[in-house]
Amino acid sequence: MLILTRKVNEEIKIGPDITIRFLASSDNQVKIGIEAPQNVQILRGEIFEKIVQNTVDASQNSSIKLDNVSELKLNKI
Repeated sequence: MLILTRKVNEEIKIGPDITIRFLASSDNQVKIGIEAPQNVQILRGEIFEKIVQNTVDASQNSSIKLDNVSELKLNKI
């Protein structure tokens, strides 16, 4: 993990397309702004973890069983 110290209005660049700017800090809170291309998904950590867990749960609880795939045949007309 890279740990950096920044002051308000200072930036961190991630590659040529992503900029993180520190906007304000108070007590135990930091406000940041992120500039990134539209195709870059930005999620809070807890939201990302929930999505991952929901995906794992859904795949484990799937009602589709593929044990007998060979029994699935297409009838040609």
